[in-house]
Amino acid sequence: MSAAASVLGTVVGLLGVLAVWAGRVRQDCKSSNTEQIEETAQTLSRAVRRQWEDEAILRQLFEPAPLPVIWTPCRRAELLHHGSTQADIAIRCHAHDPDELVETFQRATRQRIVVLGPGGSGKTTFAVLLLLALLRTRDSNGPVPVLCSLSSFDPARESARDWLQRRVTEDYPALSDVQRYGSSAIVDLLTEHRLLPVLDGLDEVPVARQAAVLAALSGTLPTNAPLVLTCRTDDYARAARDSMPLANAAALEPAPLRIGETLAALRLAAATQRQPAWDALADHLAQNPDAPVGHVLTNPLMATMVRSVYASGDGDVTELTNLRRFSTVPAVEHHLLDSLIPTLFTRSQRQAPTGGWNPEKARHYLAFIARGLDKQGTFEFCWWKLHTWSPVLNKSWRRAATWLAVTLAGHLVTNPFLVLFFGAPLEIVPMCMGQAAAVVPMFLLSSRVSVPLARAGHQTIFTALVAVSGGLAITPATVPFLPGTNISHKFLGATAFVGVCLWLVLLAAGMPTPPERPNCGRPGVAQWRRRLPRALGSVACVAVSSALFFASYAAYVQRGGEPRLLPSLRDGLVIGAVMGMGLAFFRWIKSAPAVDDQGTAAETLRADRLLALLGGGACAVLFVLPDAGVRTSIWFDNTVTDLAIVTAFRLLDIGVVGFVLALATCAWPYYVIARIQFAACGQLPWCLQAFLADAHRLGILRSVNSTYQFRHARLQSRLAESTRLPEPRTPAHLRDAHSDPTTSS
Repeated sequence: MSAAASVLGTVVGLLGVLAVWAGRVRQDCKSSNTEQIEETAQTLSRAVRRQWEDEAILRQLFEPAPLPVIWTPCRRAELLHHGSTQADIAIRCHAHDPDELVETFQRATRQRIVVLGPGGSGKTTFAVLLLLALLRTRDSNGPVPVLCSLSSFDPARESARDWLQRRVTEDYPALSDVQRYGSSAIVDLLTEHRLLPVLDGLDEVPVARQAAVLAALSGTLPTNAPLVLTCRTDDYARAARDSMPLANAAALEPAPLRIGETLAALRLAAATQRQPAWDALADHLAQNPDAPVGHVLTNPLMATMVRSVYASGDGDVTELTNLRRFSTVPAVEHHLLDSLIPTLFTRSQRQAPTGGWNPEKARHYLAFIARGLDKQGTFEFCWWKLHTWSPVLNKSWRRAATWLAVTLAGHLVTNPFLVLFFGAPLEIVPMCMGQAAAVVPMFLLSSRVSVPLARAGHQTIFTALVAVSGGLAITPATVPFLPGTNISHKFLGATAFVGVCLWLVLLAAGMPTPPERPNCGRPGVAQWRRRLPRALGSVACVAVSSALFFASYAAYVQRGGEPRLLPSLRDGLVIGAVMGMGLAFFRWIKSAPAVDDQGTAAETLRADRLLALLGGGACAVLFVLPDAGVRTSIWFDNTVTDLAIVTAFRLLDIGVVGFVLALATCAWPYYVIARIQFAACGQLPWCLQAFLADAHRLGILRSVNSTYQFRHARLQSRLAESTRLPEPRTPAHLRDAHSDPTTSS
């Protein structure tokens, strides 16, 4: 009887596998039509404009007054392509005059511009202001400007066109809905020159591949397509020397800020009672035109630092006139970089005494993030990659041990209910703990075979191999509790049965490895008319097949007793219908499209968490349901109530394994484990997302869709060096605030 039960369990599991493949959602590969391309352009335009208008406000690009940066044509011949021409243009980068920006862009050669300048000269600010100006004056058929960071582009792995398509889809996940926008909308917009890439930070690409990136932009993108590129002048000169300048592109460079105009802009942000201090600074610069603070004020980045530390804060700007303390330009710059974080967080703490962050702890947290980004060689903080910083998750065997601990903890939560509510003997607890060992070989093996899963046939074989390894690990803990005397038959039958159940989970959820990107979909009823027939067909197929096989099994095991054909058909229909609905539910949450306004780090985190929990519950049911159906058919009266009771029992018994396997395919659980580890060690706050949001609101971080970056690369570098440098001297205006015992972290 146990062998027959094992056979039946295998058959039922195979039915689930067939249901997964038969009902798998296959995206429509047809090219986007004209209406879909137009809708994509409008949706992208709204999303980009909303995103960067909010970001410009946080970066104080509009208020109290923009810095008067003047941009002029670059005259260095080695930085210009032989096909470009230069117009005699000189524009002021003013937020209140977008017409000037648009006119300059339209006068450029084929609307292709390279924005050059030293570090902190306002290149990204120019790109953002130009993007917003183009969006405000854009007509329905005009190109949609999209700002992308170049740091993730590797020409050795993908072409510039493929990278742009991937990056735009990742930054604006709503566009990945192929049912709504088609599969080629982004490529079609690029081909029709209706997508304007604003590529920020060629200098943020590793030096070894900067020339290759520049060559790829000229070689794989049309040379008559509009394009904006920002880069530090020295990095661009080196890359252009090793390859070639950007084809058919004009180049702009900033002129140094004029001290008088800069002081006038900074005064607008200062309180009236602090105007005498700014008068004193102006008098000092008039008497000492070569003073270090004067050179600092010609740099837009440092000028905004002065505004944040002194004009908008409580600091006394006259301390910058101390030539003994600030005898060099680097001394002034380091002071401003070191004072920025405590100044902004102290101000925030005073505004919300019970909810602010301690300035010293905030600087410590940000320094840890900066060092982590430096080690990773990137400027983007992606919450779903935080686990790569963790020593307990960055190696496959450590990751397997961590998930084993999670599975054991889950059993410690669920197993007592078996004893309390189902009257199970205490001996079942060690058996459940032993079953948790299944995750170890599955995680170890999946980390080795996750890369070559390119073809459907290979994926089936690899998932079967991983599932069998889990079945082999679980079986030793279950064989002693199975009926029968032939141990080898019991072992083989249990291994096959458990392996098929695990195979069903893997084919539905995927391999238990950290994903490259989080799930951004939000389950809803959009396009339900198109999806409902497919789901109902899948449920009906599984239900009918399950009923036929259960009836066949009943006829096979009958030994002259009363026929049980109708009860078996009924039970098979119920079990198959539940399994079909479980599979349909899982596909529904996994294929859910993102909404148009879902792009920030907190929103993607919530979306991935929801899908992880819902998918975990669905896979737990899928894992135990075949076993529950077999046990109900053999040992109980084949009623729906019996099936529900047995399913609940098995969920508390071994459902944790299916739940954990599904969780491990999502980004949120890895993030939670890493965050707990770093918070317990005092390296990050427990409420990390709230801290990052506050740092972004204060202007220390900038948000680029679902990632964060430091306000400037120099701030990140300064913080990353903080462990090798003496602690910065606390500004005088902050000492009293730091001594305030009221803190909240």
